[in-house]
Amino acid sequence: MGFAEYADYDGLGLAALVSKGEVSPAELIEAAIERVERHNPALNAVVHKAYDEARQVAAGPLPEGPFKGVPFLIKDLGAQVKGWPRSSGSHFAQVASDEEDSELVRRYRACGVVLLGKTNTPEFGIPGVTNSERLGASGNPWNPEHISGGSSGGSAAATAAGMVPMAHASDGLGSIRIPAANCGLVGMKITRDRTPICEVTDGAIGFTVHHVVSRTVRDSAAMLDATGYPQPDDPFEPPAKEGPYLEEVSRSPGKLRIAWSAETPSGRPISDEALAALHKTVDLLKALGHDVFERGLGIDYRALYKAQALVSASNFSANVQRWIEMLGREPGEGELGPLARRGYEAGKRLTGQQALWGWQQLLLFKREILSRFESFDVYLCPTMSRPSPRIDWLNPLTVELKDFDRRQADTYATTPPFNFTGQPSLSLPLWQSSDNLPLGMMFTGRFADEATLFRLAGQLEKECPWKDRKPPIWN
Repeated sequence: MGFAEYADYDGLGLAALVSKGEVSPAELIEAAIERVERHNPALNAVVHKAYDEARQVAAGPLPEGPFKGVPFLIKDLGAQVKGWPRSSGSHFAQVASDEEDSELVRRYRACGVVLLGKTNTPEFGIPGVTNSERLGASGNPWNPEHISGGSSGGSAAATAAGMVPMAHASDGLGSIRIPAANCGLVGMKITRDRTPICEVTDGAIGFTVHHVVSRTVRDSAAMLDATGYPQPDDPFEPPAKEGPYLEEVSRSPGKLRIAWSAETPSGRPISDEALAALHKTVDLLKALGHDVFERGLGIDYRALYKAQALVSASNFSANVQRWIEMLGREPGEGELGPLARRGYEAGKRLTGQQALWGWQQLLLFKREILSRFESFDVYLCPTMSRPSPRIDWLNPLTVELKDFDRRQADTYATTPPFNFTGQPSLSLPLWQSSDNLPLGMMFTGRFADEATLFRLAGQLEKECPWKDRKPPIWN
């Protein structure tokens, strides 16, 4: 069985054991492999296993980074790993073997992690659920009949089940924060371009960022310290941080002005449990001495999402066109799932004028949203409008698309605006539902101000600890 206490430690904790010679990287890899083999049949979280390579790397010299020897998983979307296949969750967009590592993957390796395999993702990362015809559904360790979220659901399920202490994730409309909320993890959507983009589609409209899901705040901070520095050829370098994020976790946030809201784009109310959890969070923040008051963003959500739909559909259709050029053919019958096919066809019908009108409108909305943060430091709302739903209730492969769209919108009401603005936005697993499913709360900071969020998260992790909460599928 190897190192029996493996899952009791976060990434920095495991690296500290390696540094002190109390455990070897090889022992950590064997412990991770044992847990993947034990839990993956129920969760379908890991979709490519590179055990032999991981064993070879762990047995050799490793960089003296903050996570030396720690097992790590890469999301099977966007990020390239030399010699590994890449599916993007699609029957169409297949790469048999990537020729080189993405810059972000090189930075992961440099911080000392040992890459163990790839995690499940929906086709092209489109929905907030991890389910595709290519890779199947990923279940939630808290209840495998419920979703793990999307599009980083495989990474979240693997981390929550103790296979790894953290895993690579990406977020284009909520795909770090949503899985973190479903699976009871820390999920920081970082400032746009804080870490390197992995595909041209990531940077074209600036919605998508890459970071990790983790069980502790400090792992998230330390990994961003290791990977979050300018890429030489990046035209959109964000403002530099003032100091190491890891140090921010243990600092007092001081008295913050925190606005909170239960508003939703549809106007339909969030669930009773989500609302109760929000009010508990407000009470906790007030008890900690923060200035907390109710105030929504107050924007025209219908117009916002109309503009975003034009931009996203155009960008996605262009993404598929790049795959067509690379593969030398159009996608065949059954090679694109229902969401991908609809998005591709919708994008082809749009004119350049429509796409740029949408982009102009989004710029106006970005300014409007960012202006709200002139009067407060942090914006609080639930990450999701309800606890994790069942897989069969939110299944894009079996539910009629108009019903799926409505159900998804009613479940994930809050995350997308901060992808548009590029602000850092953090989901924390503060509470549990009556069915013992995680309930995440989302804290959004000013542009480029991850530091404030890490300080507040460190405070909340002490006051409302989640470390000892274990899902039924664990360790």
